[in-house]
Amino acid sequence: MAGRPYAGAMPSSSPSSPRLSAQSLASFAIVSLIWGSTWLVIKDQIALSVPAWTVTFRFMLAACGMALLAAVRGESLRLAPRGLALAVVVGLFQFCSNFQFVYAAEAYVPSGLVAVLYALMMVPNAILGRIVLGAPLRGRFLAGCAVAIVGIAVLIGQEYHLHEGVSAAQTLLGVGLTLCGVMSASTANIIQATPTGRAQAVVPMLAWAMLAGAVLDGAFAYATHGAPVIPQGWRFWGGVGWLALGGSVAAFPIYFALIRQIGAGRAAFTNVITPVVAMALSTFFEGYQWTWLSVVGSVVAMAGLVIALTGGR
Repeated sequence: MAGRPYAGAMPSSSPSSPRLSAQSLASFAIVSLIWGSTWLVIKDQIALSVPAWTVTFRFMLAACGMALLAAVRGESLRLAPRGLALAVVVGLFQFCSNFQFVYAAEAYVPSGLVAVLYALMMVPNAILGRIVLGAPLRGRFLAGCAVAIVGIAVLIGQEYHLHEGVSAAQTLLGVGLTLCGVMSASTANIIQATPTGRAQAVVPMLAWAMLAGAVLDGAFAYATHGAPVIPQGWRFWGGVGWLALGGSVAAFPIYFALIRQIGAGRAAFTNVITPVVAMALSTFFEGYQWTWLSVVGSVVAMAGLVIALTGGR
């Protein structure tokens, strides 16, 4: 993360300049690779500790890491009251409710299905971006979304087929929790891209947002599960470290800056790549077996991504 690619408010890309810059493409690749790996770790974490407390530990460490990153970059953590209020709201939606819904959903449905459903985030991001930010919805972008959704639907069918033993009630609950998480994350994406959000430097704002999220996560975990039982062993804490420092401190500044550069709808296509990366990693680490459905779904989803990203926002 050399230089200062995501300090301060960044201008949005011009609608008349549809092609992504090399920096934006690199941001896409970095975020997708990191978040693709986190799904494997999250699945492991759920088996080792109470999910609500696991989220709390993650963002306690992430808030410290983000504050340290701000210090290394020479950025002050001081925000105006309006900026602090915005950070708390982002923390509520992005780092509390979003992740609590994700971890809760994985108690009912497989992590692969949750990851694939998150690929649908470009839809609420685009719609909310249009309503709140006035971002245009261009034909090529909409066509890319439509193609990607077909691919995602195929992947959803693949994941459901792999886990037919899950009851219909469990599936509906898990899908419902996941979609609540998607809407929470999408809301945070749009909030930080508003004029007030864009006026805040990304890293300091994220440090406060993660701290607020950790406090809210802790309050929720205590209210629902009581005092934490601190897990032992390198496996759990190594996973927390990667989720906090890699999946949060490294990835979120790049992703939020990407939203400010190219728009929330297009940036959300990182979530289309993420499950494909997760499936590829699972092939090596978990013996995942590709089927014609997974191949077709991945190829169609990637085709939709290419169509959408080569057009305007």
